[in-house]
Amino acid sequence: QLVESGGGLVQPGGSLRLSCRTNGGNLHYFAVGWFRQAPGKEREGVACISTGDFSTVYQDTAKGRFTISTDDTWTTVDLQMNSLKPEDTAVYYCAAYRATTEPICDPLAFDYWGPGTQVTVSS
Repeated sequence: QLVESGGGLVQPGGSLRLSCRTNGGNLHYFAVGWFRQAPGKEREGVACISTGDFSTVYQDTAKGRFTISTDDTWTTVDLQMNSLKPEDTAVYYCAAYRATTEPICDPLAFDYWGPGTQVTVSS
């Protein structure tokens, strides 16, 4: 089971750090991704990482502003979000599937999902 934390309300230009963890074991040898879904829109990828080789994939909306990371304890996968914009407002989900190579940052590839955490960017 995956659990997200760190969502909340932030002003435009601000930062948030989301964390994803599993209730049992760790996330070694998984592809872990952050996805988001805004009201009335499809779920979209934000950033993904392989906890096997630490390779990353960023969607265009995240490049230069967001950073996905983990460490060699593989207990959490974090998403550091900077320079947040109102259009970043969405429910953010953590997801995972077993893999050792560069992740496929497509929701259809992922088997395990967290319940989501709300991120609201507003003044």
